[in-house]
Amino acid sequence: MRIDSLKHGLFAAAIAAALTLTGCSTMQTGGGKNPVSGSAGGAHSANANPTLEHCPKPLGTLAVEEDEGEPWYAVLTQQYHLPATTPLIRMMIQQSNCFVVVDRGRGMTSMMRERDLAASGELRGNSNLRPHQMVAADYVATPNIQFSQNTGGGAAGLAGLVPYGALIGAVAGSMKTSEASTTLMLTDTRSGVQVAIAQGSAKNMDFGFGGLFGGGGAVGAAGAYAKTPQGKVIAAAFLDSYNQMVKAVREYAPQRVAGGLGTGGQLGVDGQERPGQGGGEAGYSLMDAQRKLATLGLYKSKVDGRPGPGTSSALSSFQKIRGLSVTGKLDADTAAALQE
Repeated sequence: MRIDSLKHGLFAAAIAAALTLTGCSTMQTGGGKNPVSGSAGGAHSANANPTLEHCPKPLGTLAVEEDEGEPWYAVLTQQYHLPATTPLIRMMIQQSNCFVVVDRGRGMTSMMRERDLAASGELRGNSNLRPHQMVAADYVATPNIQFSQNTGGGAAGLAGLVPYGALIGAVAGSMKTSEASTTLMLTDTRSGVQVAIAQGSAKNMDFGFGGLFGGGGAVGAAGAYAKTPQGKVIAAAFLDSYNQMVKAVREYAPQRVAGGLGTGGQLGVDGQERPGQGGGEAGYSLMDAQRKLATLGLYKSKVDGRPGPGTSSALSSFQKIRGLSVTGKLDADTAAALQE
């Protein structure tokens, strides 16, 4: 009898310990409460996460676009039964005051329907829906999620305590580490240039009970609990991504390419001249020279960075005016003189 009582006591203690651990599920990023919560209205926000980065003034307008065709979106909505990330990210952005959010989702669909009604003449005359009222999105933020879930051991250690080891092992064996890594990309809508990208992550220790109770209401409750930490992990990871992105854009310095973006670049391929080889000096491209010669009234053709008779003639004229060797080419002396 004593031995049986001891066994039952150890079993109860083990279960109680597991339940205690369940109540102490630990979020490594974002804390126990929802990492992203509260509200935002204009520049004002309430109950924002205290770790959320904040800007004294917005850096521009921004739309959030998630690709519903990506594999991560199917995992998010079908396996974890979580909604789209767009509302979560948009609230976080507005709370930070770093960007003014513009709607390019379902709200815009409804908005365009109202505009169609206005165009058809069905709305009242004072409805004040006119063309040219919409605000352009300066940037687009694109989210992405990478999921990771590693199932842990530890069952053997508990299983050796009492003859009920298999049952206790089901508790210990259900322990897992849930981790999400998220990425936010920021793209300039006018040029298509990626101006920033940031990755964030969050981890949660969770204890599931599906392997222990096997059915009934307890499983449903455990299932709901299992989903909640996953949602918190994803929210915390996006909070981390966004904070990293804000820190990057605060110190933003545009990347520069000699001759301008999209004009050919500095990495030449076989059969193609690189800027600084034959068509210009390193650091000052032929297109730069054409622009300067055009402002001086010496170059009348298209500014395209390509050598030709018009460019050669304009360079020769400039060299004569400046007393340089007349070569018709953009040599070092000519490039230096054009930059004065």
